[in-house]
Amino acid sequence: MTSEDTVPAPLRRLWRLGESSRLGRPAALDVDLVVAAAVETADRDGLDGVTLPKVAKGLGVTGMSLYRYVGSKDELLVLMGDHALGAPPRFDTGDWREGLRAWARAQRAVYRQRPWLARLPVTGPPSGPHRIAWMEAALAILARTPLDWAHKIGTLSLIGGYVAQTARQDQDLARGRAEGQEQADAERAYGRALVKLVDPERFPETARLFSSSLFEAGPGEASDAEQGNASDADFAIGLELILDGIATRIEHPGRG
Repeated sequence: MTSEDTVPAPLRRLWRLGESSRLGRPAALDVDLVVAAAVETADRDGLDGVTLPKVAKGLGVTGMSLYRYVGSKDELLVLMGDHALGAPPRFDTGDWREGLRAWARAQRAVYRQRPWLARLPVTGPPSGPHRIAWMEAALAILARTPLDWAHKIGTLSLIGGYVAQTARQDQDLARGRAEGQEQADAERAYGRALVKLVDPERFPETARLFSSSLFEAGPGEASDAEQGNASDADFAIGLELILDGIATRIEHPGRG
């Protein structure tokens, strides 16, 4: 038995390890073709539109024939996620904070290009070649810090989870806005309506919030850290708070 034989079949397919040769004619399909068709379906119809029968129909085969290449719908989603995420860009910086900031923004850009990626269920730790490449990129950024492995992995999980969560939130807020309405306009309308409803005696701090200029500010005024629309400004604020916490742990590694 070779070392490759001990790797579970889903991981062999994820890493495109060679399958044992079969007798008969060469297969008309392979894992790459199936995954590419599924990704194309998700790009067009969203994640809910991806079904094995629909993918099979697009490939001109029966749904059952796909099980020769993917073990289940769940496995197909893992294959799709790794394929669609792609390889990370190069992060040529010696500063860990700027590196992690760029790493987070690069992932956010991928989620904007393919919104369905943020909707994929999390069924385990990173295991595909592209997700491992993103992990490697972040670990390389953190290599010059005194953080131990547990804190490095915690940092990756925290920032990666934040990027995915804000991507999902942006999508949900976009669906809730009136057609053609920008996020900044929606927030402005929200603040103006709530200031009339929130009782200062019952909710004193919240009333002060809605009476402030926060909801009247344009997206460029909301944060100096990142120019763009309101969601970009909110994303930048949250990311900087996370990075502040990581900086504290780097400066005081023995705490906690």
